[in-house]
Amino acid sequence: MTTSELVATGAGDARITYHRAAAPRALLALGHGAGGGIGARDLVALAERLPARGVTVALVEQPWRVAGKKLGPAPKTLDAGWRPVAERLAGAGLPLVVGGRSAGARVACRTGAESGAVGVVALAFPLHPPGKPEKSRAEELLGSGLPTLVVQSAADPFGGPGEFPELPPGHELVAVPYGSHGFEVPKRAPVGQDEVLELICSAVGDWVLGLL
Repeated sequence: MTTSELVATGAGDARITYHRAAAPRALLALGHGAGGGIGARDLVALAERLPARGVTVALVEQPWRVAGKKLGPAPKTLDAGWRPVAERLAGAGLPLVVGGRSAGARVACRTGAESGAVGVVALAFPLHPPGKPEKSRAEELLGSGLPTLVVQSAADPFGGPGEFPELPPGHELVAVPYGSHGFEVPKRAPVGQDEVLELICSAVGDWVLGLL
């Protein structure tokens, strides 16, 4: 069952689209990236597949997307657009895991501990701008203050799995073979697109349920 609601934030109205489990054990809230929305292949796959495992997935559209704008605002505005949503979801009575892809992963890392979440899922965490490894954003990830799962493509120009620093206890990294920043698999790769999405969904589902 899918439902949606608007949540007022300091940055405008955000939208939550719920993909509900019949017998939910946990709630996973996922935000989108700076250049796309909740139609990203990894977010769609997680919303389709995790409810069958008892995880309700809430896909969150930032106010700038709801308002029809094409480019995301500064990080502090993204955080302002996320906090009231996380507060709403934390009151749902289920263990809350926050996360997102790319810029959405950064938001979850920055705000997760204050939201009452029990963990963070960071999909395609943008460790650095492409070609600029010296401009690392590792502090956001390492300082999340919560158990954190990183799911990262081998060919991600924003930082491959091998570029990440040693992770603290409670942080885990799952490497996705061949994928791009959007987890797109080249046609010549020996694994298919659906196999990669299944790997992501299995890893996230196992990890979230393992927190309970």
